[in-house]
Amino acid sequence: MIKIKKSSHKKTSKLAKFWKLLGPGLVTGASDDDPSGIATYSQAGAAFGLSTLWTSIIAFPLMASIQQMCARIGLVTSQGLTGTLKKNYPRPLLYLMLVFSFPAIVMNIGADIAGMGAVGNLLFPSIDASYFSVFFTILLLCLIIYLPYQKIASTLKYLCIVLLVYLIVPFLYKQDFLQIIKATFIPTLKFDKEFISIIVGILGTTISPYLFFWQASVEVEEMKNNKKILIVNKKIINNMQQDVDFGMTFSGLVMFFIILTTGTVLFKGGIHQIDTVEQAALALKPLAGDLAYLLFAIGVIGTGLIAIPVLSGSLSYIFTETFGWEQGLDKKFHEAKAFYVIIAISLILGLTLNYVGISPVKALIYTAILYGLTAPVLIAIILHISNNKKIMGEFVNSRKSNILGFSALIIMTVSALVLIYLQLTS
Repeated sequence: MIKIKKSSHKKTSKLAKFWKLLGPGLVTGASDDDPSGIATYSQAGAAFGLSTLWTSIIAFPLMASIQQMCARIGLVTSQGLTGTLKKNYPRPLLYLMLVFSFPAIVMNIGADIAGMGAVGNLLFPSIDASYFSVFFTILLLCLIIYLPYQKIASTLKYLCIVLLVYLIVPFLYKQDFLQIIKATFIPTLKFDKEFISIIVGILGTTISPYLFFWQASVEVEEMKNNKKILIVNKKIINNMQQDVDFGMTFSGLVMFFIILTTGTVLFKGGIHQIDTVEQAALALKPLAGDLAYLLFAIGVIGTGLIAIPVLSGSLSYIFTETFGWEQGLDKKFHEAKAFYVIIAISLILGLTLNYVGISPVKALIYTAILYGLTAPVLIAIILHISNNKKIMGEFVNSRKSNILGFSALIIMTVSALVLIYLQLTS
């Protein structure tokens, strides 16, 4: 009897230790499945059934390898990605990344706020969606400014549990498991504009440039707040890799189950066009029942609360590191005014997209295009930094990291070029 108690205590202790280990990697993975990502995956499932399920298997190792490189850069250099770029690369390249990143991230924030507002309206129809959008914007701004970094980090970490709802929804509907296995491991490719567009959208949503900046900068934040870390060693790098791998696995699973849900419920139900997140939630209601609809709607709000601080924070890190301003979520407002003002501006600009006639769907399309154009260039720079011994010392890329990193670069570049070709010839 005592042995059982000891064994149970040991397992609980191991689980608590692993949970404590998780941090930036888990939050980054969860923020990857933001409302705009949910819209992209929902459209993929509705339009093409299970034909894009295989992308979650392909995307996982690619995004994990890139995020690990970014995290390692942050840990080794004690600088964000922008700071490393500023120190080691020509300024025009840095400013080019700033120009590309700013509109894409603001559009992404706007699309996420609009998605959260619309789903809030679905849960409480008597309240207009615009009121929910304003409410979520103010709530997020207050939380980011007034909560210390450790509180934000732990809150975001626990919010990630919300994403588990997407792993439940498909089991509320009868599934053909043989078909699912085939679609997962046997890639389907169609050389037409719509299919290639959704593939580029999925890649742009999963391997997003804002996550590169966030991962590097937040690792520096973690290091500053963990006074036990005096020097980066192999154990620290190993812990980071476990954190990133778990976060990206989590992200890939959520992506897989959203495509699975919409690919069976919506596609088979004859609904092939999803223009907004709220349409996906509404479409599930009559086909899979009230519970599926409710879980989907709650998931959208939860992921928005995770992703928007990451989006706005990454943009603020980019600007403050570029111009050498005081920055960091661990600092109070009066200690890093510019940092928090940029976050506020990005949220307000995102919110205004709902009132200037730019639909969230178009914002998502423009975001995907801008991410698609920026990501290959940034991946190339990240690969160069990660293999530079002057910057990284003994922590340069392994052969495996380079194979996966260059694969991500080639796949994203080729996909973008094919889409451009199809756009020009259609």
